[in-house]
Amino acid sequence: MTDTAPEKDPRASGYSQADWDDVSDNPELSEAEIAELRPARDLPEIYDLLPKRGRGRPKSPDAKVNLTLRIEPALLEAYKARGSGWQVRMQEALASFLRADTGSLTGGGRSKGTGRKRANHASPKSD
Repeated sequence: MTDTAPEKDPRASGYSQADWDDVSDNPELSEAEIAELRPARDLPEIYDLLPKRGRGRPKSPDAKVNLTLRIEPALLEAYKARGSGWQVRMQEALASFLRADTGSLTGGGRSKGTGRKRANHASPKSD
């Protein structure tokens, strides 16, 4: 696959290589010095001092969990028909039911049997 991105004009930054060379405090490395360079991870006394960052956005302490849930199409459509934010409304309905049913979000309240089907709980409200 060929790169179709337009090539950047080196003059677009407004600075020439000579400008960068004038302000650089890094000396030119010789071929021998370049050959001696090693990755920082090969020097644990230095590598351990470097800040560690994970990839992507930092994890929130109360991060949500991805879930695949099989529900009736009509129920999903009812939530979606009310517009954006339907996932939040669905979560709020589930949380509200759990609080009413067990007294908390941890589910540490009373036990409700074997997990059989229950009556229509946490269905969307109409405006």
